[in-house]
Amino acid sequence: MFISDIHLGTRGCQADILLDFLKHTESDHLYLVGDIIDGWRLRRSWFWAQSHNDVIQKVLRKARKGTRVIYVPGNHDEAARDYVDLHFGGVAVLMEAIHTGADGRRFLVMHGDAFDGVVKYARWLAHLGDWAYNIALTLNTWFNALRRRFGYPYWSLSAYLKHKVKNAVDYISSFEVAVAEEARRHRVDGVICGHIHHAEIRDIDGVTYCNDGDWVESCTALVEHGDGRMEIVNWAPEYERRHSRKRSRETLALPA
Repeated sequence: MFISDIHLGTRGCQADILLDFLKHTESDHLYLVGDIIDGWRLRRSWFWAQSHNDVIQKVLRKARKGTRVIYVPGNHDEAARDYVDLHFGGVAVLMEAIHTGADGRRFLVMHGDAFDGVVKYARWLAHLGDWAYNIALTLNTWFNALRRRFGYPYWSLSAYLKHKVKNAVDYISSFEVAVAEEARRHRVDGVICGHIHHAEIRDIDGVTYCNDGDWVESCTALVEHGDGRMEIVNWAPEYERRHSRKRSRETLALPA
């Protein structure tokens, strides 16, 4: 399994949905593909819900039970890059990794921020964008709280707004091509990354490009099946179905 862009330490993090995903899935390998903890946000203001702590405890518990956990830090948790090639609680910290799939294909695993010109060459502009993006995520949280109150499923307002902007769509396309070219340079069959919060699997000139998405908007993970097939799993609908059934049972159990 491959997950990234959780952004623990922010109010937009969908930690409850991620925790539900981790509780109901098992894997031989678990790759944390960057931006797990949002150091940028935590430096400005402290926020840490119990559910955020529960996510970390669940990952460490998986590592103790035999899951190989590989942590590839991103730009929001770049402080962890000072500990590359070390192991903590069964978690290996790597700058990038090569994953060999069940079908023999080799994938370069990296966060992807090195190919983001905004982060690399204009850090102050990246922080300004981060500020505006977090406002959108806050609105998204309140918006979905209202939707749940009226019985509607999760829907990402921030993702909708982002993908309606032409420049964002052009940026995503350019990012995907650049990352695929890096995989070609490493002479591997594909690349697995995060960073841009846009889950997708597609072929780019013979390179399999996989982005596992995020856990603030789409609540997606990339999973590899036993035959090597890659699939994007969108967990928000599953979480909503599970909790809708739970609410229905609780309603039926109320005394007349």
